[in-house]
Amino acid sequence: MACMKISVVIVNYNVKHFLEQCLNSVFASAKHCETEVFVVDNNSVDGSCSMVKEKFPQVKLIENKKNYGFSYANNQAIKEAKGEYVLLLNPDTVIEEKTLQSVCDFMDSHSDAGGLGVKMIDGKGRFLPESKRGLPTPEVAFYKIFGLAKLFPRSKKYGKYHLTYLDKDQTHIVDVLSGAFMLLIKECLDKTGLLDEAFFMYGEDIDMSYRITLADYKNYYYPGTTIIHYKGESTKKGSINYVLVFYNAMIIFAKKHFSKKHAGTFSALINFAIYLRAAAAILYRFVRSIITPIIDALVILSGFALLTPIWSNHIFGHQDAYPEDVKIYGVISYVIIWLFSLLFLGGYDKPVKIKNIFKGIGVGAVIILVLYSLLPVELRFSRALILLGSAWTIILLPIIRFLLYFTGRSIFNINLPGKKRVAIVGNKKESNNLVNLLNNNNPKIKIEAFVNPQNDNQDNFFAGTVEQLDEIVRIKKIDEIIFCAKNLKSQQIINTMLQLNNAKLDYKIASPDGISVIGSNSINTTGELYNIDINSIVKPENQRNKRMLDFVFSFFMILLLPILIIITPGRWKMIKNLFRVFYGSRSFVGYCNKKDADTSLLPKIKP
Repeated sequence: MACMKISVVIVNYNVKHFLEQCLNSVFASAKHCETEVFVVDNNSVDGSCSMVKEKFPQVKLIENKKNYGFSYANNQAIKEAKGEYVLLLNPDTVIEEKTLQSVCDFMDSHSDAGGLGVKMIDGKGRFLPESKRGLPTPEVAFYKIFGLAKLFPRSKKYGKYHLTYLDKDQTHIVDVLSGAFMLLIKECLDKTGLLDEAFFMYGEDIDMSYRITLADYKNYYYPGTTIIHYKGESTKKGSINYVLVFYNAMIIFAKKHFSKKHAGTFSALINFAIYLRAAAAILYRFVRSIITPIIDALVILSGFALLTPIWSNHIFGHQDAYPEDVKIYGVISYVIIWLFSLLFLGGYDKPVKIKNIFKGIGVGAVIILVLYSLLPVELRFSRALILLGSAWTIILLPIIRFLLYFTGRSIFNINLPGKKRVAIVGNKKESNNLVNLLNNNNPKIKIEAFVNPQNDNQDNFFAGTVEQLDEIVRIKKIDEIIFCAKNLKSQQIINTMLQLNNAKLDYKIASPDGISVIGSNSINTTGELYNIDINSIVKPENQRNKRMLDFVFSFFMILLLPILIIITPGRWKMIKNLFRVFYGSRSFVGYCNKKDADTSLLPKIKP
């Protein structure tokens, strides 16, 4: 029996592949409900609109020519919605086949319900605490900002922000729903009004949830259905921009709903949190960026400090054969050259490639020897010490990197020679199609097992069935599981992730058309994508090469300016642009201006 009509509203901004996956799950769930689906696109440039028109013509697409913000975009669709219920859904979500039916049934049986949220898990199958939240009063915000909520999650006093003292598998009345999945009854919206457009991004869900309670309705957390929410695809949670946008939204909320006294206290607390978090984010990024070069510099310096007196004593019979200033400036120069050589040859890329360290040290040694040969005799240090220092560096740096790798810190990750061990869950045809896609785009993947999505394992092609996946993961030492969406229901995928409950496993979902595989393992990382059309400019080494090309060409063109000024029209503009390229604010080569071109996989480069 079909439930009453529901209007699903999805606001999209440059997450085409996530949106496609989301829409596939929505229409699979809509088979059991009378449903209309809106996609409001906030001026994406990744081809999202073209994809929707081509693959989901039944979607009511609203194309904005400007990013007006999350609240404004939702309101555009809500005004046109005809459903008794309105579901605000993020594009980076996957819902179960039963989700729409289940939530409608729940709302039908709870006449006091104004809004509803569901149990959410991230891309690794971990429960997301924002599935249920309390009202962020000054007291609650204080406990959250200063870590007391994290220290005492079971406390009813300190754990109010995420209501961590409530059972995540039980239904509860809560203060705040998540904007990633917020089901609203149209009747309630008529009383509360639409989303407040003062909230550009973040905070609108808290504001709407609070207004629902003010209108004498209740917000329910309902774990009867579970969705995947990859989180943070448009704004990374660790970024300074996120800190500013989120906490400023909290200030808007406080000024709107709290008394003047409490609003002032809350604003002061939030402003303090903004500066604290922003400073912490800047410091953290700075430390992460310099910690490895500092360690490398110390390793190189320690090598010269140890080798110089030994070599001096061996050759000259005493330890003071080299002038002190030559030793100091010479060694510092060598360190700087080696560090820059490592930088430009990928020695500091993440994850670390050991071969890039060898290349960086080798090229650095050659540069040092060439420069050494050009120096006056009185400024030369020792060619033998340069070679000994190179040997020390080329042996010690990889060893140190391996030791740091075993600390388990992500900043010291090493790209080891081994391949990621993958299990594919899908029928034989889809599995073979997926193998071709993976082999063409990711040679560092090794397919260890094919898993039958059905409970029938008559074919030797499969290592086992989904029910045996836990054992397959353990025996085959699987690192990543890829689900073929064409063969499995979203509910089956989500249940499998929950049952495995393995934090070391990565999960991805292959689209039904078999041209992309997507997933996200962290709120601080973008979704990882295996796609049939990946542009290599995204690789760090290619970006460095491009910058080097810009630098070299602009340098020589600046040297030729006396000639170029004579033969080139628009000479002053040319001079200005040459220096811009030289300093890195412009580039000789950019992207085409083709309308609706898919640049989702491309990094931002200078115009």
